[in-house]
Amino acid sequence: MSAPRLGDVVDLLHGWYPPETAAGWDAVGLVYGDPEAPCEKVLLAVDPVLPVAEEAAEWGAQLLVTHHPLFLKPVHGFAPTTPKGLTLWTLSTAGCGLLAAHTNADQAEAGVSEAMALALGLQDIRPLEPAPPGAGEQLDKLTTYVPTEHAERLRQALAGAGAGRLGDYDNASFSSAGEGRFRPLVGADPHTGSIGELSVVEEVRIEAILPRVRRRAVIEALLGAHPYEVPAYDVVELAPAAPAPTGFGRIGTLPAPMSLADFTAHVARNLPRTTAGVRAGGAGDRTIRTVALCGGAGDSLLGSVRSSGADVYVTSDLRHHLSSEFLEDGAALVDVPHWAAEWTWLPLVGGRLRAALGDRVEVRVSEIVTDPWTLRI
Repeated sequence: MSAPRLGDVVDLLHGWYPPETAAGWDAVGLVYGDPEAPCEKVLLAVDPVLPVAEEAAEWGAQLLVTHHPLFLKPVHGFAPTTPKGLTLWTLSTAGCGLLAAHTNADQAEAGVSEAMALALGLQDIRPLEPAPPGAGEQLDKLTTYVPTEHAERLRQALAGAGAGRLGDYDNASFSSAGEGRFRPLVGADPHTGSIGELSVVEEVRIEAILPRVRRRAVIEALLGAHPYEVPAYDVVELAPAAPAPTGFGRIGTLPAPMSLADFTAHVARNLPRTTAGVRAGGAGDRTIRTVALCGGAGDSLLGSVRSSGADVYVTSDLRHHLSSEFLEDGAALVDVPHWAAEWTWLPLVGGRLRAALGDRVEVRVSEIVTDPWTLRI
């Protein structure tokens, strides 16, 4: 079989790690490369730095996939007289494209934090901060009341505006009979009844589910089809049916409890070795069962960790004051090198590419340690 196009590989990665789920400040997706070019070799790395670009060029890769973006901030140019420019020049002259999957890969299923949780052997893994449902997944329930003889017309109007669509079904609604009571006051123009007199009308209560993005259109359809001058209706926002499988960070449990000291050694054994090493804060004999973690810099999630019931939090780039305040409550922290935590994602995404593309593409995980700390005294 012929090699896939570079664009085919990009589409696979974007399907697993949608660029639209990245943070607003992020810069993800295809940075350089011709989507129509053949792609037989893919190199995976954490950082788009010159040694990694040289590895890609020497190996003959047609695509370098990195976690961190090359150009996170806008640039005027990228001449090879600058470090970033030289990195891109090295890739471009070798015919190698570049793709970044950053915060979109952080929170995804089979993403960075999930890969780190799997590397540490956690079970019952779930997001620490579940992602809110997308606009198309947010649902409302509309309830209204209409005279019996107008019920079918109103149901059709609501369905035409987008209410009552559930999976592969449409026109879904629930109706129940009852009595409606009202008294028109001076100034009203009632469809039924007279000014100042109490009216009792046989009505149907109609309930239907609708996508929240269709709320305005559905209400306009209701008002247009309802015979009453002032229809009664209410809209309730529905909670998600189940926790989102995506989101920032992960939380899970160890197969068996261990002390903080033993757990810290366990973390060090299961992450790539770096000069910086692994450090922990808290009582060494503290029992660890439930573990919260975040690949990369994660002290912004400390509030979520505190309310999660986790016995320890594993992340990178923990700042002094935030860490000190967190530990005051008798909690525990394990600080790991940023590069080492995120490297755990590379074998996972490499396996996904091999499973999807078979022997049409050769996939390699770079083992160049790009952690910035190279000396420890």
